[in-house]
Amino acid sequence: MATKGIRGNERPAGWLFVAPALIILGLFMLLPILMALWVSLTRWNGQGSPFTGDVPFAGLGNYTRLFTDEGLARQDFMTSIRNNAYYVFLVVPIQTVLALGLALIVNNRLLKGKGFFRTAFYFPSVTSSVAISVVFLFMFANGGAINAILSVFGLRGPQWFSDPRGLVHLLLESLGISPFLTESGVFGLTWWDWLSGPSVAMCAIISLVVWTTSGTFMVMFLAALQNVPVQLEEAGRIDGANRWQLLRHVILPQLRPTTFLVVTLGLIGTWQVFDQIYVMSQGNPAKTTLTPAFLSYRTAFRDFDYGSGAAISFVLFLIIVLLTLLQRRLTRERDS
Repeated sequence: MATKGIRGNERPAGWLFVAPALIILGLFMLLPILMALWVSLTRWNGQGSPFTGDVPFAGLGNYTRLFTDEGLARQDFMTSIRNNAYYVFLVVPIQTVLALGLALIVNNRLLKGKGFFRTAFYFPSVTSSVAISVVFLFMFANGGAINAILSVFGLRGPQWFSDPRGLVHLLLESLGISPFLTESGVFGLTWWDWLSGPSVAMCAIISLVVWTTSGTFMVMFLAALQNVPVQLEEAGRIDGANRWQLLRHVILPQLRPTTFLVVTLGLIGTWQVFDQIYVMSQGNPAKTTLTPAFLSYRTAFRDFDYGSGAAISFVLFLIIVLLTLLQRRLTRERDS
């Protein structure tokens, strides 16, 4: 009879040690997710328990309404997807580049007062997002600080949270070009709706988010920069590389895993944006700042359509997973 050896009893002991964590995760994470998944398949209105036979069963109806059925539900959902796509397209690259730039600045060996600058750059990330959102709301008011600064340079600031026109719309309008492609479209929106760009209100929210998140990602880049071997930089300088060549061919390749982490976290966070929308705009003006996360909340807790609200949240979850997997695959192909 074969013996298990000196490590034969480690597996039961390992499961015993991780059992408390697995039980807690199962009760407070997995079980609520399964319950929400069931709610997304029903037409529960919040009255009573959603797990009784009295609740109408919708099946995949709550999901098909978001993509195939013509109506306000699909129009609002696609509007939120459009708004969030512009939001992601602008926030993720800007905050990544800004975080890398800040990390390179505070990692400079010749910089004096590194502790002060690191604290100053990181401070917005640990401040309450609700408090900062309220401050930015006053700054971007019609008579706020931003418009006052623009007036000093002879520029007339827009009505940030009252103008629903997109940036592309404003640019073409300044050139005398009227909106076009307004007769046809896809998923309940015209092509002009898809291509008119983010509204100025969304741009104000984007500036807030970039300012508050760059500090966190700066810390990640800073930790990675401090792990780059000094010998590599010295070898690059000996070979005659200038600062740009050193950054491009020596430092950035060493930061590739951290860059993937930063972009992935940024991608996930931007698709889940909620608190800034809730405090600053509530989806206005004209639904140009409506996002899937806020739409899910509004549908469930204001319209009392919990099934559709849960369905929106699971579609959002699927979008995040697919984009993360796509990014991971593209990164692997580029590395290979």
